[in-house]
Amino acid sequence: MANTLLIGLVTTLLCLVLGFPIAWQLSREKMRFRGLAYGLVLSPLLVGIVIRSYGWTILLGNNGIINKTLLNLGLIDRPIGLMYNALGIVIALVHVFLPFMILPLMSALQGIDPSLRSAARSLGAGRLIVFRRIILPLAMPGIQAGCILVFVLSLSAYVTPALIGGLRVKTMAVSVVDALIDTFQWPFGSAMALMLSLTGAAIVVIFSRLTRMKWKIG
Repeated sequence: MANTLLIGLVTTLLCLVLGFPIAWQLSREKMRFRGLAYGLVLSPLLVGIVIRSYGWTILLGNNGIINKTLLNLGLIDRPIGLMYNALGIVIALVHVFLPFMILPLMSALQGIDPSLRSAARSLGAGRLIVFRRIILPLAMPGIQAGCILVFVLSLSAYVTPALIGGLRVKTMAVSVVDALIDTFQWPFGSAMALMLSLTGAAIVVIFSRLTRMKWKIG
């Protein structure tokens, strides 16, 4: 459970940090090459999750493209452990679930009236103040939706943790499948699945209440 929650939280945070600037650019009316940008954002969804995960094994392995490139450039002396650990799982999950963060954020940012930013700037507010007190609170519905989607999907992910983690990193989803299929411990697997569902639901409810209470315009 600890591994599962940690991977879910880190994946959600990285998707938010990476997705917000991308969503902000996509929400601008005068953005060039909008169609190409949409295609790049949605490209991870056009390939099956098994193929995507195997692709990341080619990139992250000890003899993979990333390690070979770094070795050839002389930046490292030996391969970096990017596979069979939580780091590799998080990298692959961020790639898979980033569109689920960008799309709700983009929808929320497009609904913000540009005149609000102009009015705040005319009253002397700096860019940071405008972002913190106007844009961020108004974008909170998109942030909530994106974070909940990515977090729930990360908790229930099985294929990517199983392939990238090589069954060395135990998550609840991997343990549930092992209990149900490998050892045929149906009551134990059902109990773990129920525990995962209840824990995820509790975290989602707490997050929703905290963000709704905290973020207000003013």
